[in-house]
Amino acid sequence: MNRIEERFQRLRQKKQKGFVVYIGAGDPNLDVTHDLALAFDDIGVDVLELGVPFSDPLADGLVNQLAAQRGLDAGTTMTNVLETVAKIREKSKIPIVLYVYFNLLHKRGLQKFVMDAAKAGVDGLLVLDLPPEESEDYELLMAEVDMCPIYLVAPTTSPNRVGMIVKRGKGFIYYVSREGVTGMQRTVSDTVGEMTAIIRQNTAVPIAVGFGISNPEQVAQVAQNADAVVVGSAIVNQIAEKGQSMELVSHVKAFTANLITGIR
Repeated sequence: MNRIEERFQRLRQKKQKGFVVYIGAGDPNLDVTHDLALAFDDIGVDVLELGVPFSDPLADGLVNQLAAQRGLDAGTTMTNVLETVAKIREKSKIPIVLYVYFNLLHKRGLQKFVMDAAKAGVDGLLVLDLPPEESEDYELLMAEVDMCPIYLVAPTTSPNRVGMIVKRGKGFIYYVSREGVTGMQRTVSDTVGEMTAIIRQNTAVPIAVGFGISNPEQVAQVAQNADAVVVGSAIVNQIAEKGQSMELVSHVKAFTANLITGIR
């Protein structure tokens, strides 16, 4: 069984909710990315999403756009992101998802990308701009190496389309709780309960809810309807504030541990 599926199975057995962290790979450098991954594993993060830096991150708000730019400025490439995942795998079994734009898969070659990612120890791919209707070859390749194709559902997704999307997803379904791009918000979207109910009518795959969640109270609120909570921009913002500080990893570790108190 894939590491993502194993983790959610364990959470269900314990009647616990999952916690998913997003950070930009290579922000501020890949050594820090490696050390943060181990720190997240140590405090009980269930899935780590690594955003692969891209020059035109259309789904991302300013915080994550700047993280991608810092990653690119640090010389981050797909090749050394995969090398970093392989290095993480020497010490950790934390499930890892690459948050990536399709152009990067296309440039490397779809089959080679999938095979290389699996060999490095990646457990799933969240390809932001690959519509499910165009993903048949991708899904076949993912199945061959037991990686999870993770799909997004948005507040504007029609019920019929929700059904089509979620039947193709594995690992977890990512419900984007707000229209627009990533970023911290003061309140939790009021669509979470309604949309997670629609998703559950169509699949038993766990539902992770993200976009805009930034404190323990919001984590707890979202977890009432979700199987897992995703926090990205709030953590990426902490990385940006600490920059090249020697305290970056310990600070982000403590900040994230506090967020997890919302569900544990």
